[in-house]
Parts: sequence; structure tokens; C-alpha cells
Amino acid sequence: MPVLQGQAYWASVKTPNTKYEPTYSVNLVVDEATAEDFKGRGFTVKPMAEGPSIVIKRKVDGPRGMIREAPKLYDRSKNEMDCQVGNGSTVKVQYKEWETVRQGTTYKGLDFMAMQVLDLIAYSGSAGDEFDVEESLEDEL
Repeated sequence: MPVLQGQAYWASVKTPNTKYEPTYSVNLVVDEATAEDFKGRGFTVKPMAEGPSIVIKRKVDGPRGMIREAPKLYDRSKNEMDCQVGNGSTVKVQYKEWETVRQGTTYKGLDFMAMQVLDLIAYSGSAGDEFDVEESLEDEL
């Protein structure tokens, strides 16, 4: 299966994004030549401030009640990881191209198989994550 290298944005690897339909996904910012190749083959290339990005995703819910498993997530030594990948992390993404025709319309996509993190930028999530636990004034007296 093919592998692409780039910068990850909005990565939902181990936990699906549930804003609309539960989906594992990543917006992978790639160089212009790679973006043009994918665009020329009929895949969506999304313009972002950081550069052109290819959206690689895997829906959780499959046909006939099937549940798809999360993509594998590895560090640079190929050890499995369980963390959130922050925006701008340098990664390699393994994917599988698919194409189907329904009612005369052709649909194409990139199935998110696995991600290898080469340079992790820590995810800074919800408000308050930067606070430390502070001792109360009573504890100091």
C-alpha cells in the first residue's frame, strides 16, 4: 500500500471525529507536485494556509452494521502509540485508494490505514490543560 509524507492537521487517528459522522481522518499537507498528482487523478485537494492538503479518512460505520477499526499509529521506531497527534506533526500516512460507482456516479477516496509519527508536536487540547496542580494556601501554613 502506498505511503505519503507530510504535515498532519486535524488528525483523528485513535479516536474518531464525531462532528458529523464518526470518521478517522487527517488533512495531510503535501508538496505542490504531490497535490497536483492527486488532483489530476480525481481526488479532493483542500487548500489550507499551510499548503495543499489531501484528506485521508476512514468512516467508522461500514455496510450492514460493520464497525471499522481505528488506523494503526506508530512512532518512528514502529512501536505502537496511543496519543493525539498535534497540528504540524511530520508524519507518514499509509492509505488505500478506492473507487466505486453508484447510480452512474463514480466516487473515489483514500482509506486511512496507518500513520507513523516522525516528529510529534504535542496536541494542546482543551482549555485548562496548561495549568499545574497548585497547593492551597492552607497547605502552606
